Amino acid sequence: MDNADTTVKPEMFSLPDKYYLTTPIYYVNDKPHIGHSYTTILGDILARYHRSENVPTFFLTGTDEHGQKVQRAAEAKGITPQEQCDTTVVRFQELWKRLGISNDDFIRTTQPNHKKVVQEILQDLFERGEIYKDHYKGYYCVPCERFFTTKDLKEDRLCPECGRETSEITESNYFFRMGKYQDWLIEYIKTHPLFIRPVFRANETLGFLKSGKLGDLCISRPKARLSWGIELPFDTDYVCYVWFDALINYISGVGYRQDDEKFKKWWPASCHLIGKDILTTHTVYWPTMLKAMGVEIPQTIFAHGWWLIDDAKMSKSTGNVVNPMDMIDLAGVDAFRYFLISAMTPGQDASFSQETFMTRYNSDLVNDLGNLLSRVIKMTLRVGDGVIPQHGEFQKAEYDLAAAVDNAIVTTSAAVDTMRLDYGMEQVMNAVRAGNRYLEQTAPWTLAKKGETERLNTVLYCSAELLRIVSILLDPVMPEKMAEIRYALGLSKDQTVQFNVSELRKFNSINVLSGLKVRDIDALFPRYVLPEKVKSKPVEMIETNTEGVALIGIEDFSKVQLLTAKVLEAAKVDGTDKLLRLNLEVGVEKRQIVSGIARFYTPEQLIGKLIVLVANLKPAKIRGVESQGMLLCAKGANGDLKIITVDGEFSSGASVG
Repeated sequence: MDNADTTVKPEMFSLPDKYYLTTPIYYVNDKPHIGHSYTTILGDILARYHRSENVPTFFLTGTDEHGQKVQRAAEAKGITPQEQCDTTVVRFQELWKRLGISNDDFIRTTQPNHKKVVQEILQDLFERGEIYKDHYKGYYCVPCERFFTTKDLKEDRLCPECGRETSEITESNYFFRMGKYQDWLIEYIKTHPLFIRPVFRANETLGFLKSGKLGDLCISRPKARLSWGIELPFDTDYVCYVWFDALINYISGVGYRQDDEKFKKWWPASCHLIGKDILTTHTVYWPTMLKAMGVEIPQTIFAHGWWLIDDAKMSKSTGNVVNPMDMIDLAGVDAFRYFLISAMTPGQDASFSQETFMTRYNSDLVNDLGNLLSRVIKMTLRVGDGVIPQHGEFQKAEYDLAAAVDNAIVTTSAAVDTMRLDYGMEQVMNAVRAGNRYLEQTAPWTLAKKGETERLNTVLYCSAELLRIVSILLDPVMPEKMAEIRYALGLSKDQTVQFNVSELRKFNSINVLSGLKVRDIDALFPRYVLPEKVKSKPVEMIETNTEGVALIGIEDFSKVQLLTAKVLEAAKVDGTDKLLRLNLEVGVEKRQIVSGIARFYTPEQLIGKLIVLVANLKPAKIRGVESQGMLLCAKGANGDLKIITVDGEFSSGASVG
């Protein structure tokens, strides 16, 4: 499961009594990027899901505001470190607000209560002999704010973590006796398989611990070299090492040494979400610190992968950082949230480009989910007077649809427990696609023409119920858009999710839609074409023997919406011998197009044909007649032309491609 196994096992899932979730606290030396956004959005979705299941939940995020990087950033701007913190923290807080992050608290390590807790812990450990003073000689990396021994370094004394140059330092410092807990930690990891996830990250930590003797941790910095930090209570010439300070936020944020009742309620943490680059600090430093303090170990530390650009980690120094605001402005907050969670398997790396973002957006959200909502609402308005009816007897089509929906419900629950949210969303979108196929199979527009009212009512109801369930399953991911779906189905726009996932089991278990009047809304997800100026570098094309053919990528093809359309009427356009005007049925819509096929087909030959329509072509006027799309034809070498049609009995409005 942790190794990207797509077999999600529902029986593994059980709801906890409480859920305390944290993100790392982020450095305030620069503005947030997509990596920060991913971790926080992932945390927000997990928190929202548990709240929807009525599990008491506490979600903590915040900022790490001490250390040399912050001090240097402030010096470069000619401001104080506190001013640097106060200025930069706003960027995180504003972005989290715009991303819809539902954190219960936002901790800053410059808060007086946090500093007090850190100093109390330091004093206690010092008095019990867990901290001692000694001389130190080693290599220091400023960006990572960590010391390394000679054997740790890469060639040319480069940092093993970030690859940057290190500085050799010899000085007196204070040390935490981390090494004494080496054997204990190895045994703890072996006997607690859920402590470090995915499992290969646990093996990575074990490999590190078994590679040699674990050294003690330098937990101080001389003020002569670094003044921006929490002062050691037992030696005012030193400040606390930023990582020792930062990790303590996970307990100070829920009342440790301040509010015993609150701390007992939430600790131990259910899950620390981290990036894989801070695995050692969280799976070696943190548990040994807690062991020395006599505090229980967190249940799970989950390390996710990196977002890559051209197979390289995003980094300010390389200039390949993606600004979340750019993607939000392009397609909206909910679409951005959906992409980040659906495109990365937690634990693995994922590649980002604006093309892949828009391809998934147009495919999953525009063509599948948005199209399904539009079809159901327009169909109900047209043939059901806008009222969702009571359903009649279920047939095989309804049972097949119910199976797809039930699978999405079960998988979503299990995917949260197994940290496979990407797989859970894939199954929800499969249910959406099943809904589109259901409409094509049952052809409600035909049922309406034939007067088969009971059967039509069943199709209208089941289609709407599918959308209601999908809106609940995807609500933690896209809360604003899912509220719009429920509003379109006749529910209150301000209404919160009424039912948790556990109550959704079995299709039509709770009938809340019959009798509600649907509302026609704007497109749930407007179709976007990525502007040329923001496109990434072109994908390298594979050489072919086809000469004179311009190759396109899948991202280009996905911009074209092809739908089946039935020709209802056809007539010549006045004043021309080449043009025909066709009136089409496209699902529940009526469209008119103009096509230059009069030399090849008479109007009578076209009536009843099921053609392929380019549905998202910009409308144009041809000889004064508006054309709302273009049909597809095949042209032979001798100049003859044939309309591309669909084989066999099939409904209009179906997706082609």
